Amino acid sequence: MEAVVQEQQELLKQLKANLEGCILGKSNEIVLLLTALLAGGHVLLEDVPGTGKTVLIKALAKSIRGQFRRIQCNPDLLPTDITGVAIYHPKKEEFLFRPGPVMTNILLTDEINRATTKTQSALLEAMEERHVTVDGEIYELPIPFMLLATQNPIDFEGTYVLPEAQLDRFMMKFSLGYPDEETENRMVAAQAKLHPIEQIKAVASVEEISALQEKAREVHMDDAVGQYAVSLTRKTREHASVFLGASPRATLALVQAAKAYALLNGRDYVVPDDLKHLAPYVLGHRIILHADARMEGQTIESVLKSVFEQVRVPVRLEK
Repeated sequence: MEAVVQEQQELLKQLKANLEGCILGKSNEIVLLLTALLAGGHVLLEDVPGTGKTVLIKALAKSIRGQFRRIQCNPDLLPTDITGVAIYHPKKEEFLFRPGPVMTNILLTDEINRATTKTQSALLEAMEERHVTVDGEIYELPIPFMLLATQNPIDFEGTYVLPEAQLDRFMMKFSLGYPDEETENRMVAAQAKLHPIEQIKAVASVEEISALQEKAREVHMDDAVGQYAVSLTRKTREHASVFLGASPRATLALVQAAKAYALLNGRDYVVPDDLKHLAPYVLGHRIILHADARMEGQTIESVLKSVFEQVRVPVRLEK
């Protein structure tokens, strides 16, 4: 049993090293991405163009030998362009399902906020139930399935605001941001002749990732730590500056992410610091502030800081 655990930890280290070889200087963001993967969650990457979002996602798919599909969102995109469509076959005299790009392990929806709200809603069923319904028939998605969406935070023309119901289905939201000068110099040198992603070799399989997801669900969380997670999300709903707080789905996402994060750090139990580290990425995009609070200079970050100060941290209880 111990040998299996060591093998899994070595696999996670290799997977992290693979991604760090492609995206320099973004260790924390890579850990967040792997946390979401092991927790079975989806990720929204909000960032300016050219920061490496697509490269990171492609590197992840290549590293786990997963099927990869990309959807370039635009106002003309239809729901059936995502889910697939049933087409009548005259010789067989029946309708045959032609799968859409959603039938994959790693799905990149580029510039998701350029798709209309109707098209965006086509992703809701896939994100939550892990299947799609076409002409009354249910089609299961591959296992594992992970949706990674990107959006440009400064491009407003021709974009649509993501509905709260869809934002709530993303386990995490974070940005890569610009690299520092030293990292950018290393990047230029590393890509002088060949892009690092072309040298990436798979270090895991989708079956091994599924096994790790099962392992993450088995990570122990003490009742007191679980109550701490509930208290954090509930406090966001009670905060005077908050119009819409984090949902019960957010509580579950925070717990699942904390278990996966603990596994990534070689532990079989969750500590309160896991929850505190992940909360901004799991809860931040689910919170809407009152207009007057925003006018007074309040931000999501300041509200979460206040929440952390108000909720008592339990004494660490290990398994």
